[in-house]
Amino acid sequence: MSVSRNEPWSLLNQLQRELERSFEGRPGPDSAATAEWTPAVDIKEEADRYVLIADLPGVEPAHIDVSMEQGVLTLRGERNTEARTERSGYKRIERVYGSFYRRFSLPDTADAEGISARYTSGVLEIAIPKKAAIQPRRIVVSAE
Repeated sequence: MSVSRNEPWSLLNQLQRELERSFEGRPGPDSAATAEWTPAVDIKEEADRYVLIADLPGVEPAHIDVSMEQGVLTLRGERNTEARTERSGYKRIERVYGSFYRRFSLPDTADAEGISARYTSGVLEIAIPKKAAIQPRRIVVSAE
């Protein structure tokens, strides 16, 4: 009898990569097809901004690229492998190394010019301010 290992998360990760690749629409070195892992990202909306929080442990800030183009925020980078000459002594290796790639469509209310990013203790926080709300102008009707 053969024992098979059930890894449901690997199937979900594979599905996510396939969906990202199909929505990307252009294969190539910058596409999701070349991503070797996908960082976990939380997205929240506050009154005056949107915040993306990405877990990037072990990634050097110099290896993180955040860009904004045509309403799409792109997060890409790479976590380098540790230099190991031998694998003896390791019972299991679960940490993934290599490149990552994520894209997020931003709403029209996002102010692309004010985006800022901060990296602290393996967590990248991207703050995207909202555009100032345009208030309707009230027109006074005068009587003659």
